[in-house]
Amino acid sequence: MSIDGQLSIELCKTCADICERCADECEKHANMGMEHCRECAEVCRVCAKICKEISAA
Repeated sequence: MSIDGQLSIELCKTCADICERCADECEKHANMGMEHCRECAEVCRVCAKICKEISAA
């Protein structure tokens, strides 16, 4: 990423997709009272947002 590699944008797009899917799954468990899953979903959403911003630049 730091040297703007040939696949940097694709990597960021893939990372965003994975983080969104993880957040979706974790939110299901968070709704059942699992606090660590709520925290995971929150962090995954932040990661997805950052990866989307990077891939759009």
